[in-house]
Amino acid sequence: MRWKEGRRSSNVDDRRGGGRAPMGRGIKMGGGLAIVALLVSLLLGQDPTALLQQMTTENSQPTPAQAGGVQDEAADFTTVVLGYTEDVWTALFSAAGSRYQQPGLVLYDGAVESACGYNTAATGPFYCPGDFKMYLDLSFLRELQRLGAPGDFAFAYVIAHEIGHHVQNITGIERQVRQLQSRADRAEANALSVAMELQADCYAGIWAYHAQRQWNILEEGDIEEGLAAASAVGDDRLQRMAGQRVQPESFTHGSSAQRMEWFQKGFRSGNTDACDSFN
Repeated sequence: MRWKEGRRSSNVDDRRGGGRAPMGRGIKMGGGLAIVALLVSLLLGQDPTALLQQMTTENSQPTPAQAGGVQDEAADFTTVVLGYTEDVWTALFSAAGSRYQQPGLVLYDGAVESACGYNTAATGPFYCPGDFKMYLDLSFLRELQRLGAPGDFAFAYVIAHEIGHHVQNITGIERQVRQLQSRADRAEANALSVAMELQADCYAGIWAYHAQRQWNILEEGDIEEGLAAASAVGDDRLQRMAGQRVQPESFTHGSSAQRMEWFQKGFRSGNTDACDSFN
């Protein structure tokens, strides 16, 4: 992915090595490191609880690169991708006669407090609607690589997906879905969760479409990296790897095929009209 000439966002709050946000309440969206721990434990025959504890302990110790602030490459990459998402969504909102409210992105190591409560690195990347911020421990990039989903665009997809949740938040979609879920049974609530996650995948594809057209960021194999990352966390794949029967009614994020399909819908059209995963 061609990114080093990109604009760096000024909306990154680097809290690695210390610092806390105000404690609050809310529902976080996204998250994936716990899933990563499960996959790793299944592959290596380890106790996932012990692995999560080990990962949390390791992530609480800042590396020399982390201690250096946002100058290390992974953090620098994150600020550029966030800048690309800001520019793409600002233009799309403007074209629709609206204003895009830029989100914040918090880099942390080990644990963090947000308006959605206290979370460790085991939560994985997540977006908190309560404070309009995405939270990211850069150790997640290493876990993606360990699982065989390497590549900078795979990581960019993760960021773009969480920013997709921000778009849902500021357009009112997230609030409407939570209201419907509060009145639904478990199967219906899960189906609504899947629809919201697939729409965020589609929004990530829209971002990639416009970023490529405007800045020519993609290199050979980048889209495949993004699709591989989407496929890696499909609910059906995770259930099979856990030795369980695939139960679509229990899905909360969508199958591997669905996640890839909705990312491609966004990437092929570049139009939010293509992202109505609720119908």
